[in-house]
Amino acid sequence: MLKSIHHAAIICSDYVVSKHFYTSILKLQVIAENYQTPRDAYKLDLELPNGGQIELFSFKNAPERPSYPEALGLRHLAFSVDSVEVVTAYLLTMGVNVEPIRIDPYTNRKYTFFSDPDGLPLEIYE
Repeated sequence: MLKSIHHAAIICSDYVVSKHFYTSILKLQVIAENYQTPRDAYKLDLELPNGGQIELFSFKNAPERPSYPEALGLRHLAFSVDSVEVVTAYLLTMGVNVEPIRIDPYTNRKYTFFSDPDGLPLEIYE
């Protein structure tokens, strides 16, 4: 029935900062960018290499995330990578704080976490 995740939606507090993070640092490709006048909000559609998408929204006065990362709802967003070490090194050169690399005890694969400009927990998983 379900085949894959089509997209994940993220609400950011500073559209310019988050757009830069997701396009210039994480290198996601822009599919479409729309300004919604009645809501005074942007919607940026970003594409991952496998066809998955992230929708980046900029709603005014959105409430902060209640806790990190154990709030109800989405815990974190994970991206598949070929090499956790290579991506971690790149993120560090871009000024992104990255947690130490861990080994998944069930799969023996490497992974680590970092955050977007609003503190949304993001994971890279080998």
